[in-house]
Amino acid sequence: MDINQLISQYGYAALVIGSLAEGETITLLGGVAAHQGLLRFPLVVVAVALGGMIGDQLLYLLGRRYGERILQHKRLRRYQDKIEHARTMITRHPRLFVIGTRFMYGFRVIGPLLIGASRLPPHVFLPLNIVGALIWATIFTTLGYVGGEVIAPWLHALDQHLKHLVWVVGAVALVWLVRFGIRRWRASRRP
Repeated sequence: MDINQLISQYGYAALVIGSLAEGETITLLGGVAAHQGLLRFPLVVVAVALGGMIGDQLLYLLGRRYGERILQHKRLRRYQDKIEHARTMITRHPRLFVIGTRFMYGFRVIGPLLIGASRLPPHVFLPLNIVGALIWATIFTTLGYVGGEVIAPWLHALDQHLKHLVWVVGAVALVWLVRFGIRRWRASRRP
């Protein structure tokens, strides 16, 4: 089976799984795959949004249940000022924070935990989580799709170079193994 068939067959499932916690890279790659015609753009957006939404929903629920205990952990003590600042933002602008947390560097995982710990009601979080996931998925899939214009020719050239690289690595490994074997053989013959 070739890589394009694998992407076409399992690409959407891989996108959902890959975007559960951290998905920018996988989303960009999904956009590139859509550009190359291996996946359909709207389905890439839906798969990535679904994965991102499920991941954030699970983190939110974890935050509602164990948030205070997690946030008081000794590893997070040095970040207490940032955590308090984020809590203030959640209190003042909960809707913007829920949608925007997936765009804030360093808040992709801890943001939903903080939101859950802040006791924002689930009926408020869920629709905002869905909207945020769709906006995020659309933006990053589009960036990957547009980037595919630049990346596609490079990937084709990379495929040719990878074949050569595999042969070179194989030859170097073979030489190294033969050399290692000769050294061991010589060492075993010494008294």
